Amino acid sequence: MNAEALTWVRSSYSGAEGGQCVEVAVRPDRVHVRDSKDTNRPPLTVEPGTWAAFVEHAAL
Repeated sequence: MNAEALTWVRSSYSGAEGGQCVEVAVRPDRVHVRDSKDTNRPPLTVEPGTWAAFVEHAAL
């Protein structure tokens, strides 16, 4: 999938000044993750269950 065709979102916790942000694009079968400062690199792509487990662990 072309990363440019995805709808990328940042966390509501990301400040307006930029900084170190991660953007996520969610599709039914995959979750794409990229660095907002280096959008030319290919995104990391994981299955939804893997992403859910990561988010759950990160929220601890």
